[in-house]
This record gives sequence, structure tokens and C-alpha cells, in this order.
Amino acid sequence: MTEGLSRRRVGTPRECGDDDDDAGSRTLSPSTSSFALSSANNGSEAVSKSDRAPMLTLMEETLLLGLKDQEGYLSFWNDSLSYVLRGCMIMELAFRRRIRITKDAFTGMTGLTDRAVEVVSIKPTGEVLLDEALRMIKTSETRRSVASWMDLLSGETWNIAKAGYQLKQVRERLAKGLVDKGVLRTEKRNFLFFDMATHPVQDPRAKDEVIVRVLDTLNLPRNAALPTRAPGTSSPMGSGTFSRYNLGQGIGGQAGRLCLAPVSGSRFYRGEETSRFALLRRVSLVAAACAGSVLENPLVHMDMEARDRAVTRAESMMDVYGHWPFKRDSPLYTADADGADAGDLMVHEVIAAVICVLRKMDRII
Repeated sequence: MTEGLSRRRVGTPRECGDDDDDAGSRTLSPSTSSFALSSANNGSEAVSKSDRAPMLTLMEETLLLGLKDQEGYLSFWNDSLSYVLRGCMIMELAFRRRIRITKDAFTGMTGLTDRAVEVVSIKPTGEVLLDEALRMIKTSETRRSVASWMDLLSGETWNIAKAGYQLKQVRERLAKGLVDKGVLRTEKRNFLFFDMATHPVQDPRAKDEVIVRVLDTLNLPRNAALPTRAPGTSSPMGSGTFSRYNLGQGIGGQAGRLCLAPVSGSRFYRGEETSRFALLRRVSLVAAACAGSVLENPLVHMDMEARDRAVTRAESMMDVYGHWPFKRDSPLYTADADGADAGDLMVHEVIAAVICVLRKMDRII
């Protein structure tokens, strides 16, 4: 009697989960067609390419590069990092599609860094500093350019009436955010006459993955920074030794083209290869690290010639991607970092404007 009966399958909460879940984790019935499976996968990839943000922001990545692993503090002589972190906030808001550069009748006659920034979405990002900066840009009665907002957010202004725009204790707040993410820990260290909270590295893999992405962008082999880790420490950079003769032969080969090679077994950049702005994020990180004088920290164990070549490549990338439109005739330009979609172009304009300001920091500060 029961041979012709079949049990009806009822959807569970797991099957009705968010769109951000990986396609591989979906539960499909045996009767699901291959066409439906392909459509579901394509939809999942579209969402991940446009909306998924990495676990670490540009500000946190730049801070990690400048942070001393054991001591847990930044160099006291670095007076440019604070300004660079404000530029990272602007770029991060652009990558998350919260702001854009306005277009008007004078667009063709006005430089990119002089055009005003406007908010296109007030949806919270989940990062306190980003939401605070977004709220300031939104509630401002005067529309300002990228350079003006970087000045105001960093306090680089002589106008007392505009002092309220300054974001205070940015480094400490970023460090506490990394503590919440399990990357850093908090300790107290005595400096002669006073005690100061420091934040040594708790999870070295996070910083290793950031360094790997920097080395790939600079066309250096991943094992070039192995001496920065103690023997026996696990690292995603691989094993082996390096010499001065292979430092210019990274994943881009002798030509030095920009390539995206995902970090295997990554914890903080899972699914980076499906991110729409993955390569442009790496270029932005290198530009911020170079302008913030923290790029040489992961290269400290290399010889002077290799470091000079890496810094020269970083400055060349800033020249290519700090110009709008991007300099497509340069060997460092790649179509993977560009896009023809109108929404992508709005993001690229903001990134180019910020990198252009970072290139001129010596004349600004």
C-alpha cells in the first residue's frame, strides 16, 4: 500500500540561507537539473564578485605591515601613516560601493582629485571607523574632494571650525578591531615614565597572508620573506631559501606582469579569486604601504638592490594607477584590474584619486 507513496521534502533553514553562502555548501535534491545547478552557481559567483569583502580592511592590512610583531607598536618616527590610513578609508568605502566621485558639466575641465565626493549608499559596512567616516561625508553641508576629505579626517587643517571632522585614535581603534578578530592581543608595556597598551601579533598567519599578497604584487617570490618568521613557524609562503638572483622572478615572471595568485589555504582571504576588485585591492595596498613608509618592513631581510627594485616597482604602479584613466600603455597595467561596467568605473575613479594624492604626499604634509 505504501509503495506508491513518497515523503514530501520540507525546506530547512539551512537550505533557505543567505546568498553569501558558498555554492558548494548548498543541499540539492537528486532531481535538481544540471541547468538549475549551473544557474545557482552563476548567481552565487555574481554575488561574491560584487559584494563580498575580505576579512581584513585596507587600513588593517597597512597597520599590520607597520606593526612590530613582538613589541606590538608602530615606529614613533612614522608621521605619514596616519594620513595614509585616512586615504585607505576612502578607498575601502569605494570598494564597498558607498561613495563615488560626482560628474557635472565641468567634469572634463576639472581634475579627478578636485571633484567632489558623494555618498551613494548609507548601508552600514560593519566597520565602526568606516561607518563614522561615511556618516561625516553624508552629513557634511559642503561637498568636498578626495584630497579635502583626507585632510579633514586626519586633522590636517588650520580651520578650527573643521576640527570636528578629525577621526581620533585611529591606530588604536584599528588595533582593537584586530584584537576582536583574533589577529592581535593586548599587553601593557612600560616606557620609562608611563605604561602604554601594545598589541603584539597573536595570529601570525594573518600578517603572513598580507605579506604574501604584497610580494606577489611586487613580483617577488613568496619565500623571500621567510627570515621574518621564527624557525618552525607555519607560514603560507612555502618553504625554501632565496638568493639575490631570483628576487625579481615572482609569479609575473621576467616580464613582471601583475597576476593574481590566490593564497592557498587562506583563512582571511578565502575566495579572493572570485572577488571583482581583488587585484586592484592589492595595488591599493602596495600604494598605501609605500606612501606610509611601511613597505620596507617585510623586505628588511633582503639586500639593498632587491629592496630598491621593489620600491621602484611600487612607485611605478602608483604612477600607472594614480592617473585617470589608468595608463594602459604601461607594462604594469593589466585588464584584470580594470572593468567596463559603469559601477566599476566609479570605484576606479576614487581609487585613482586617492593614489594620486598619496603620490604627492611629500608636498602635502
